[in-house]
Amino acid sequence: MPAAPLDRDEYIEQAYFFRVCRERTAENSPAQEVLLGLKEEVLATTRLPLAIDFLLGELHHAGKMGPGMARLRHYFTSFQAFVVQRAEDEESRFDMRVAYEILEREAEYRASDAPTPQGLFVYQFECISRNRLGYDLGMQALADDPLYGPEWRDWILRIRRELGTVDFAELIYLRSQHRVDAVRRRTNNPDYQPSFSVLFGTQEGKIARANRGKDPLYMFAALQRHLDYPRVPRPRPARSGPLFDPQVEMRFQRLENRLGILEADGKSQGIDLSQFYTKPADDPGA
Repeated sequence: MPAAPLDRDEYIEQAYFFRVCRERTAENSPAQEVLLGLKEEVLATTRLPLAIDFLLGELHHAGKMGPGMARLRHYFTSFQAFVVQRAEDEESRFDMRVAYEILEREAEYRASDAPTPQGLFVYQFECISRNRLGYDLGMQALADDPLYGPEWRDWILRIRRELGTVDFAELIYLRSQHRVDAVRRRTNNPDYQPSFSVLFGTQEGKIARANRGKDPLYMFAALQRHLDYPRVPRPRPARSGPLFDPQVEMRFQRLENRLGILEADGKSQGIDLSQFYTKPADDPGA
């Protein structure tokens, strides 16, 4: 676990690093070439060039970047390494471009003026949930984040065993200030103090209570609307339109017809000219 969160400059450069990796991966650029170029582009005053050097070595030896990120625990978080490793898994359908975009937005949020454990936790949990990355290892990776204090880590590891049996919105509501205020009103005891740490505020508690029993994605969307939590990237939809322009498609069809004629002629089968016959137009003056 990193000893402390990194400086803001590091997160700004990390966001740029993941954005360029995403853009150049979409262009089918080799990962080694992408990292070599980024090593010259990022600020030399940060520790990112040294991290890129190490990742290049891992790519040359293992062909993957995720295990190298996991070894750089003083620089990359466990969640960052976990996301990349899931994308590199041969049996996973998780797109690497989506993985890079997830980490890009996370780094941007960390570099913002006031990142909070609440906002980061909801974002990371939605990333795991929406992309089906696996709760067991995913929640363990979340708990190692340096932004979470001991009370957060204990709660994350505890609810890891309760997911699927307890409503997620209920888990947030029970640890919110809104729930504490409700108990004080119900018991007429303004001095009531819970025996556990309150991790979420009044607004998070209200939204969680309103979404109990519903799809958690509705709660995530409400938190993004009301509290400006970072939005999780979604997988790109499958292409619905034509692959080529209609004019280009017609040219391809003509080329296919010509190739078919040449193949038939080459096989000494002769050319069937009947397909090119056209019915003569009726002469209106006849």
